[in-house]
Amino acid sequence: MALHVLDEANRCLGCKKPLCQQGCPIHTNIPEVIRLLKANQMDEAGKMLFENNPMTTVCALVCNHENQCEGHCVRNRMPSHDPVHFSIIEDYISTTYANKMTAGPAPKNGMKAAVVGSGPAGLTIAVLLARWGYDVTIFDARDKIGGVMRYGIPNYRLPDSVLDDFQYRHLELKGIKVRPNTTIGKTITIDDLFRDGYKSVFIGAGLWKANAMHIKGETLGNVAFGIDYLANSKAFRLGDDIAVIGVGNSAMDCARTAIRNGARHVTCYARRDESCISASEYEVSYAKLEGVGFRFCKAPVEIRENGLICRDTVKGEDGKFTQVEGSETFYPHTGVIVSVSQGSESNLVKTTTGIETNQKGLLTVSEDGSTTRAGVFAGGDAVMGARTVVEAVAVAKKVAESMDAYMKALPADDTTDPYADIPVFQTPTSDVLAQQEL
Repeated sequence: MALHVLDEANRCLGCKKPLCQQGCPIHTNIPEVIRLLKANQMDEAGKMLFENNPMTTVCALVCNHENQCEGHCVRNRMPSHDPVHFSIIEDYISTTYANKMTAGPAPKNGMKAAVVGSGPAGLTIAVLLARWGYDVTIFDARDKIGGVMRYGIPNYRLPDSVLDDFQYRHLELKGIKVRPNTTIGKTITIDDLFRDGYKSVFIGAGLWKANAMHIKGETLGNVAFGIDYLANSKAFRLGDDIAVIGVGNSAMDCARTAIRNGARHVTCYARRDESCISASEYEVSYAKLEGVGFRFCKAPVEIRENGLICRDTVKGEDGKFTQVEGSETFYPHTGVIVSVSQGSESNLVKTTTGIETNQKGLLTVSEDGSTTRAGVFAGGDAVMGARTVVEAVAVAKKVAESMDAYMKALPADDTTDPYADIPVFQTPTSDVLAQQEL
């Protein structure tokens, strides 16, 4: 592996104006990272990666590299069209350096911040605020951290061990507390957080509500929504011939997961033609390689226990696709996965005064990430809709700076503790308890 990584690093031209860095949403200094690696300065390279992107071990595995750093590499302009695969280099450096990250918490500044949701945006906010001395607590509705990274990205793409290691090195060692299985907006509200001394709150809850197509048959027992299927695919019994409605990245994840779960045939259906695929080229290529089929210009109109009824669509001069009446065809399948999009189902807005949303149910924020309620900030999918991990990190870095500036500008807290002088109960030691029993 090391030799292969160095071979790849040696292909970097060290451009004075690195297009790869411009193509990265968080502007990772790729040429400098590669230079440090080649100079046997692995620790310096790893430190640079983590300081710029706390989620670097994750991004190395799941980023859309072909459209970002690698897609912008100047070597794409050469006849060989062979970009430097920085994903391989980043993965090697970040995983190697991560094993050395054992430092404890930073000195505390006396202020607390709450983070709602442990997806990429929430974790980035938590790590940065803790790095700057804040006492951070993460609240998550699930039993483990990671959000969509753990429950929406298949394990074959992002192993749970990567997130488990992140929790140990970046949360536990740094003193960041995590309250799992805790949904803010139900028993605990945003108001409760401010009551308990949190100076600022970040909302990074993901999009966990599957958007339905509202066609007949979506409630049948052989149907699953994509976001639910990816959260625990083993729980579903969809048979061995599965239809996946959708051609986005989540749909590719569903299709490839179904193959790994034993399905003999998996077919993706799209309302439009092949040029409208929203999934990355790599994901589509891997899906085809693994045997996933595709049917384009097919609009599902009804789901049945034994298959799917679709109507043909045609592209008009205006570029829009319309359904052709009378073109209905039945396609036999044992199960159907609906993976078209996700939306917000957060109870936060219902239980918190002063927070506004747009027509799609996404939180309304200013450029600095502040919501319409003072002290409450938001970012990630809750604001932008479904985006990539690195895009969430890019936004979170800016929001963290805004939260830091907001909390530093707050007046000093001169509230006294009314119970400061009450007696403290002394727990009896084992020898005292033994004497009492006699």
